[in-house]
Amino acid sequence: MKSKVVPIHVVILAAGKGTRMNSEIPKVLHKLGGKPLLEHVVNAASTLADSHLHIVVGHGASDVRVHFNDLNELNWIIQEPQLGTGHAVEQAIPAIEAITKIQDEATLLVLCGDVPLIKQQTIEALTQAASPNAVALLTLQTNNPAGLGRIIRDEQNKVTAIVEEKDASEEQRKICEINSGIMALPVNRLKHWLGKLGKNNRQGEYYLTDVIAMAVADGCEIVTRVINDEFEVQGVNDKKQLASLERHFQRIEVEKLMAAGVSVIDPARVDIRGDITCGKDVTLDINVILEGTVIIGDGVVIGPNVVIKDAVIKSNSTVLANTVIDSAEIESNCSIGPFARIRPGTRLDKEVKVGNFVEIKNSVLGQGSKANHFAYIGDADIGSGVNIGAGTIFCNYDGAHKHRSIIGNNVFIGSNSTLVAPVNINNGAFVAAGSTINSDVPENELAVGRGKQRNISGWKRPTKQ
Repeated sequence: MKSKVVPIHVVILAAGKGTRMNSEIPKVLHKLGGKPLLEHVVNAASTLADSHLHIVVGHGASDVRVHFNDLNELNWIIQEPQLGTGHAVEQAIPAIEAITKIQDEATLLVLCGDVPLIKQQTIEALTQAASPNAVALLTLQTNNPAGLGRIIRDEQNKVTAIVEEKDASEEQRKICEINSGIMALPVNRLKHWLGKLGKNNRQGEYYLTDVIAMAVADGCEIVTRVINDEFEVQGVNDKKQLASLERHFQRIEVEKLMAAGVSVIDPARVDIRGDITCGKDVTLDINVILEGTVIIGDGVVIGPNVVIKDAVIKSNSTVLANTVIDSAEIESNCSIGPFARIRPGTRLDKEVKVGNFVEIKNSVLGQGSKANHFAYIGDADIGSGVNIGAGTIFCNYDGAHKHRSIIGNNVFIGSNSTLVAPVNINNGAFVAAGSTINSDVPENELAVGRGKQRNISGWKRPTKQ
């Protein structure tokens, strides 16, 4: 017989202003590992089976919603004014009732939008521990409980209440088991408890934690899942805490890469800000930043101070120091940099070489082509075996529209040339150094587009008077 599937309503509390962040940006939109804090929590909650996500927003609500516009499964709830965590959860009850009848069996999981490192396994275990007659609490044993709510237990070690630090006695403040703010409760009993909440406390707010004592009074079991990883339930209240979590997060992500076979020269000086896939025997030098979706093949070497965003770099390619690659595809055995900039829409075929101070945008370079130094290539289709000389400029913009240049196979572009698009330079053609080319060049012909040199005899250098 199959066990009954219990609907899970996830309520993520994200209404706070975050005064200590000293920022105009809503707290839950501050980034950790390149993603907003709230996005980490949403991603973890989205893994739960048969779940409905409700996000309670208040300060900066419109900005928060805009960031998640593409996630239609999110139900947004406004808390205005913000009167505490109990009040926030209460605002979600009508939306929950619209999906699940309050008398039906369902679990409400409370998560915090500023606790980004909560693990999928942790919240799954918590929801499984909850039942119609049991509340599941996630607690933390810590040597530094300052500022956090304490878990109160009786002589039988059973939880009887949660006391916020501002309302705790001196004896209670010595307790080292603290409330994480994350709990799973039976929906059909929670509504009754929320209706009984008061705000007779120093904050003058409706504390969700007060429902624990009510649950005990109603004979409800309080089940705890105690963890020791402080970072997993660390909330972000200021920039110092955000920076501390960032370093911890980066260490976790870098260790994942090293476990997959990546050699990281200094794990403390690599930043992962997205979804990164690496093959074997990849090397990452210091100060590498990987953003968005990045796929790196076997044997790729990434030099120091390189930024790679939303790109594919295939096997045995080398990216030298201080290079920026954005939204591009690099085939195998390429060499890029140092100080190169590969912009969106660029595709480099196998064995392409791009040297120092070369910028490429929205262009294709065929197999074995090279631009070794000091060039701008924009909106171009370049064949195989092409040489782009130093100082070459592709003039792709006429002030109103972009135009493409078509360069055939085995073309040689001499140094300091200017190619005025739209222009076709056909297979085997040769462009003399210093030329401005604004008309097509037939196959295997030499194009010279420069002023005629004159040597003037008897000329005297000017002298100062």
